[in-house]
Amino acid sequence: MLFNSIQYILFLPTVVILYFALPQRYRWTLLLAASCYFYMCWKVEYIFLLAGSIMIDYYVAICMDRTEIKSRRRIYLLISLVSNVGILFTFKYFNFLNDSFRAIFNHFNIFYGVPAFNLLLPVGISFYIFQSLSYSIDVYRGQIKAERHLGIFALYVVYFPQLVAGPIERSTHLLPQFRLKQKFDFHRVYEGLTQILWGFFKKVVIADRLAVYVNEVYNNPGSYAGAPVLLATYFFAFQIYCDFSGYSDIAIGSARILGHDLMTNFKRPYFSKSIAEFWQRWHISLSTWFRDYLYIPLGGNRVGKWRWYYNLLIVFIISGIWHGANWTFFLWGFLHGIYLVSSILTNGIRQKISHLFGFEALPLLQKCMRIFVTFHLVLFSWIFFRANSLGDAFLIIKNIFAIAESSPVLLIDAGFGLIEFSIALFTIMLMLSIHLIERRTTLATLISQKPLWMRWTFNYALILLILNFGMFHNPAEFIYFQF
Repeated sequence: MLFNSIQYILFLPTVVILYFALPQRYRWTLLLAASCYFYMCWKVEYIFLLAGSIMIDYYVAICMDRTEIKSRRRIYLLISLVSNVGILFTFKYFNFLNDSFRAIFNHFNIFYGVPAFNLLLPVGISFYIFQSLSYSIDVYRGQIKAERHLGIFALYVVYFPQLVAGPIERSTHLLPQFRLKQKFDFHRVYEGLTQILWGFFKKVVIADRLAVYVNEVYNNPGSYAGAPVLLATYFFAFQIYCDFSGYSDIAIGSARILGHDLMTNFKRPYFSKSIAEFWQRWHISLSTWFRDYLYIPLGGNRVGKWRWYYNLLIVFIISGIWHGANWTFFLWGFLHGIYLVSSILTNGIRQKISHLFGFEALPLLQKCMRIFVTFHLVLFSWIFFRANSLGDAFLIIKNIFAIAESSPVLLIDAGFGLIEFSIALFTIMLMLSIHLIERRTTLATLISQKPLWMRWTFNYALILLILNFGMFHNPAEFIYFQF
């Protein structure tokens, strides 16, 4: 069941009405049943895999809670780690590694007979595995007591607004909210609906429109060169942002209507002034997960200089691989690690250059230049993220700089007429303009503080834009569903 589908538009209000009609003690049951139904709409069988992960972490956490002996607690944590990572490896990475070994063996004319697994990647597996695993680690660290209510813990893992693509919630933040008595709050409902509408706008008006052109160019990298390829790369930067942040907005808005607060996942990332700042604004729930459960345990920046650089590279490489079993994601993560290490190494030189040219006296110009450079570094890395293979990625980079005919006809050839181009450009600029006023709060919160006439005028305008310019003929899955 896609967020951008009629089914979800009917599903959400049905759940909300039943939720607030039921007594508090039965509400978790409704949300758990609704979440299981929501997940089974993709493939019924994989609910059993999800249930297996839940049962393992539920009992492991209780066992850790019952003993103070560190060695035993480590064993229980290891059970959780091995089982969760094992599930993820089997379904997501086994075939990739198997094919890589087969290619190496074939290169040396050596027989390799390990068969591939014919398994479909479960929707949202990387997200719910990380969420469940973080709970086990938090219990091991003593940051939270083990949840004794199996149903409440299961709801924490399968809660439908954020089940398949995040935000990846922490047990310390989300679990206690399921025990709070929620009253119907019109103000929260309005904020939630506004955020959902904003998410729909970004997804069906911008992301799905840009996808038409991006998919044509990136799926046929040898057919286009010059400006059309560069345009497709710019478009993909906004497609993936609007697609993923749009999903997060709908998820956060849906939960807010039900009285639950999910963590903010995006904070205007393309206005970042450095790569480090970009990762404080982009997919925040994942970047903070890696910070707390991998980077800091590795030693973070409290180690020697070169070990610190090693830690950064390891974290970003694993972050890349988390996104997908492909060498393109490996290189994408490695590239961001290199960006970050390079920014640390060149910090002194860049400050001297800034002082030499007098940029310190022109803070606005300096800020704009830093945003421009950061955006284009991120833009270059998106080529590897979107390309279907490393070969395609390098061909796209080569073709960007190729001298070729660039005319409006090529937009039409790629299935993207001048009207579509104008709508795309207008809606991107509209989104960026709104982002400029979202400096300290979200759009939904900002609008909810305005007078009644202004609130409803904004919402009606957003609905009209969605209905008039939305791509509804063939609803597209959210990009991050594949992860």
